[in-house]
Amino acid sequence: MSFFGFGQSADIDIQLDGAETRKMAEMKTEDGKKERYYLYYDGESVSGKVNISLKKSGSRLEHQGVKIEFVGQIELYYDRGNHHEFTSLVKELARPGELTHNAAFEFEFNQVEKPYESYAGTNVRLRYFLRVTIVRRLSDITREMDLLVHTLSSYPEMNNSIKMEVGIEDCLHIEFEYNKSKYHLKDVIVGKIYFLLVRIKIKHMEIAIIKRETTGSGPNTFNENETIAKYEIMDGAPVRGESIPIRVFLAGYDLTPTMRDINKKFSVRYYLNLVLVDEEERRYFKQQEITLWRKGERLRRPLQQQLMAQQIQQVPASQSKFPQSHPQGQPPELVSEIQEQQHPIAPQIPPNATAAPEPPSPQQSQSPMHEEAPEPLPSATVTSTTTHHATATTTPQPPPQLEPPDEDIDTPKLPSPPTEPPNSIDSPEEEFLEAQAGSPSEEEEEEEEERESAVKTSTQEPVPVAQ
Repeated sequence: MSFFGFGQSADIDIQLDGAETRKMAEMKTEDGKKERYYLYYDGESVSGKVNISLKKSGSRLEHQGVKIEFVGQIELYYDRGNHHEFTSLVKELARPGELTHNAAFEFEFNQVEKPYESYAGTNVRLRYFLRVTIVRRLSDITREMDLLVHTLSSYPEMNNSIKMEVGIEDCLHIEFEYNKSKYHLKDVIVGKIYFLLVRIKIKHMEIAIIKRETTGSGPNTFNENETIAKYEIMDGAPVRGESIPIRVFLAGYDLTPTMRDINKKFSVRYYLNLVLVDEEERRYFKQQEITLWRKGERLRRPLQQQLMAQQIQQVPASQSKFPQSHPQGQPPELVSEIQEQQHPIAPQIPPNATAAPEPPSPQQSQSPMHEEAPEPLPSATVTSTTTHHATATTTPQPPPQLEPPDEDIDTPKLPSPPTEPPNSIDSPEEEFLEAQAGSPSEEEEEEEEERESAVKTSTQEPVPVAQ
């Protein structure tokens, strides 16, 4: 028989999937030492392989079945005989039979619910573990493997500041203020203390972080206080109106999230304890509860940034359906319109406005556009020119240069329409254009009229004429 040392026995080894890359965390044991365990989160699957190695080769091992359990339980140190299990899952690995050689069995607990965080305190312990059992008639062969579970929380929607006025009547009145009421485990506590009335001689002031562990219920309730950290924030007697700043970093301490009524067995709460000590060693204190929560790791943020960068790189590749010669992948029609807006075509500008004082060609002198004044064109002509250029710019060809139309050569020279405003007489450019554009027949008629008037004045007496 095995209990006499003559029977067959076996060693059990549990290997978790992804153990090489899985993160590990520390937790205290019952002895006060810290050990590292594989870290899991709520809703995460637990899978792996169970290896059974026989100690004596050539002999068989009879069993009533092989099973693996995923257990979550609460252990109270003052009641060690009773373990309170809140999670228990069982997988059967092998039916009753015999083992003649080493065997390996795979297992998987899919999306296991882990409602609470692992905790090891003064009077209570909450733990998760895998337990493999080879059921035998006289004594079972078991092996346990502890796992660590962290519960992540999101940023609280309401996180008001803490402000309270306390003191002793006619002796001491102080007002303390903390920036928040809920802090994550790596946060910083920032606050101020105002002295409104000081009639006692205060020697120094300190602030402490206290963890209060409550186990049991009713008359069997036990409270255990533990001072996590203590700071002296003031030394000497303060005066009225003085303010003392507070800044406490939580990252350097072994803290856990606040736990309230875990499975109706225990609670863990944290308090900020403000203590004032006078010269007679009397202590005045005020406790204020704060809430601690666990924040997600920052390692996930670069992964999201990489995914966003990949999406941004994929978007231009999908939109680049046009050749690279067009700016920003625009079609040719839009490119021509953009070029037209950036470099307008010359016919839209009146020629007399920017014309240099050079004698125009005979074709330009016969064109009605050069005979007009430098005022803007009428609305009818503007609409006609814009429609003409809109049709011209729909093609991707370069903007055409302005050439005078051929039909203007044969058209007779007409005076400017009466709807246009009269031209300025003092304009040298207009006088030059009129001198070049005037016909010789009009000058001869004027000379003849002058001659006739001179003959009449020489032959006739002067007669008064109405001007």
